[in-house]
Amino acid sequence: MTDNESRGGDLHEDLRRYAGSHGRASPKSPVEALQPEQVPPPPARSQAVRHPAVIFLNSVLTIVVLIVVTVGGGIYMIRSQFNQAGPLSQERAVVIAQGAGLSDISDQLVREGIVSSSLMFSAGVWLNRQQTNLRAGEYLVDARASMREVMEALTSGRSIQHWVTVPEGRTSHEIVQMIRNEPKLEGEITAVPAEGSLLPETYPFARGDTRQALIDRMRRDFDMAVGQVWERRASDLPLASPEELVILASIVEKETALADERSRVAAVFINRIRLGMRLQTDPTVIYGLFGGEGKPADFALTRAHLDSQTPYNTYVIDGLPPGPIANPGRASLEAVANPSRTDDLYFVADGTGGHAFASTYDEHLRNVANWRRIRDGGAAAN
Repeated sequence: MTDNESRGGDLHEDLRRYAGSHGRASPKSPVEALQPEQVPPPPARSQAVRHPAVIFLNSVLTIVVLIVVTVGGGIYMIRSQFNQAGPLSQERAVVIAQGAGLSDISDQLVREGIVSSSLMFSAGVWLNRQQTNLRAGEYLVDARASMREVMEALTSGRSIQHWVTVPEGRTSHEIVQMIRNEPKLEGEITAVPAEGSLLPETYPFARGDTRQALIDRMRRDFDMAVGQVWERRASDLPLASPEELVILASIVEKETALADERSRVAAVFINRIRLGMRLQTDPTVIYGLFGGEGKPADFALTRAHLDSQTPYNTYVIDGLPPGPIANPGRASLEAVANPSRTDDLYFVADGTGGHAFASTYDEHLRNVANWRRIRDGGAAAN
């Protein structure tokens, strides 16, 4: 072996040691270079990840996420449908009964074609926390109203208003019959109120209101009206109490329906009271005979009736009758509290729907004769 070969061998040996000491693989042959290197194995899985508590928490978190996504999607869908236009093609009224619950109301709205889904309506009402605020009554629902708009209508309490008009001069019995015949009201009236205790006016009410509540309202309004009128009465009025004012106002109400005559008719009766004259008014005779139920349709007043002995017949009793003969309105109450300043003591029909007034008996007789001519002439013409 030559010195050169000896040195070459030593050099290769040094290179292998150097590569080994630096972690490098020795050079590969061309065949070895074509072979794939061995992939190192994955690191060992942490024992903490495989712990049962971690697995449980991961499962719970997954379930919670699924629930949140599902609920959120459901709420979004409900709100979306709750605000969409409804199926109603034209506006209509819906009547919600007393005591109806959310489920009953939802089913009713579907039956009547106002909403498309009872489940969606109920869910939307719950989401808006209005389930205890739906009110009984009659409501007008607009065409194409959304579920939200229907809910807002039913929680507003703004029911459709109906009206009943009670004419002046009706007896309490007649008014009770009128209210009993109103089909949009409910319940019974416990008793016929005292005569002259109800205020004739036009009253608003909602479908489902009770008849007794309306009667009670009429009684309260009458008491208030009488109190106000009595406070404004003329200082020299020869009446001792509000009750006497109501009695005389009921007579005035039955004697004339003309607004511009009331205070003058009241003046005739006030003047007679001052002079101690009997009132001699036909409506008191009729009330004494038939009471609050009223006279028969074919009744005709005669001289025998004028002489009838009843507590209300002002042809045979002095002063006022013992109670009202009807329910007077505000205008008649005001007319009696502040009558016209006249000397009139008599009046009789004038054939035009009004009356001819007179301050003397002779003048009154002429007016009576004129009225008879008009009456008899009309009868002859017929």
